[in-house]
Amino acid sequence: MATNDPLYEKTISSQPIFDGKVIKVKVDEVLLPNGNTSKREIVNHPGAVAVIPITDDGQMVCVRQFRKPLERSILEVPAGKLEKGEDPLECAKRELEEETGYQASQYTHISSFYTSPGFADEILHLYMATGLTAGESRPDEDEFVEILHLTLEEAKKLHETGEIRDAKTVLALFAWENQLLKQHG
Repeated sequence: MATNDPLYEKTISSQPIFDGKVIKVKVDEVLLPNGNTSKREIVNHPGAVAVIPITDDGQMVCVRQFRKPLERSILEVPAGKLEKGEDPLECAKRELEEETGYQASQYTHISSFYTSPGFADEILHLYMATGLTAGESRPDEDEFVEILHLTLEEAKKLHETGEIRDAKTVLALFAWENQLLKQHG
């Protein structure tokens, strides 16, 4: 790939390390802008979506889920991995229904962002879902979740106390608060 970016790091070689169900890991040797070389450990991820489901009475639907890398359960907005070739909006609809049972009549794209660009190429697409209709959740067979409904104030308190630390959920809180500020002021 040719580029005019003076900070560009040209890949000299790439060594696959791991090819898993969700991620791939490789080590690239790169040529730095100053002519030296370095190694970059890179995680390839297919991308993901996250949904901010807001009920008609102004509560956010969250899931509490055990996260093995953290060795604890955390509160998160519903989210999931994109399947190969899957449209992010369709994935958002699927994940919302699977994890919470809810369907939404309206989805608004909030942002797309890289989760950890220092070592991973994962991009996450964040949507707000409104006009919710309750149904029955159908989590994946290896996924166990508790569903919670939180007001903005409750969610902000949980963020302040460290109960909500997940980046996509923190961003979801700020996006929700920003949307409410736009509506009321």
